[in-house]
Amino acid sequence: MGSGGGLEDLYREVILEHYKSPRNRGRLEGADALRVELQNPTCGDEIQLSLAVRDGVVADARFTGRGCSISMASASMMTEALKGRSVDDAVLLSRDFKGMLSGGQAPEHLGDLVALSGVAQFPVRVKCATLAWNALLRALGQSATEEP
Repeated sequence: MGSGGGLEDLYREVILEHYKSPRNRGRLEGADALRVELQNPTCGDEIQLSLAVRDGVVADARFTGRGCSISMASASMMTEALKGRSVDDAVLLSRDFKGMLSGGQAPEHLGDLVALSGVAQFPVRVKCATLAWNALLRALGQSATEEP
């Protein structure tokens, strides 16, 4: 058996599942919805992220957009991971996710998001995977650099 082949296949399946059947697709309406639009000019991916933050907690997260399987799967997985987290936890999650894509350790609390860890091997695709996360940081008033 090859080294990590089974795990890589599992990760690929998770990414494709989120791409084919994205979770939380759509827009949040209402005066309290935070909205951010970002584009990746390198490949043309674009995302519109909507968040409902109530009492310091991400109550709901939705996205629309178009792009490659990695950017759309990442957005789907991110919106699932955000719901019910405090804003501080959401920022920490984002920073840990982006750190993982720069070759850092994948903390346990990333859960299924670890499926995207292989993207770190393809620097040109890292921007695809972090597009939604940069939108999240911008929506929460944090600085979102172009780097992972």
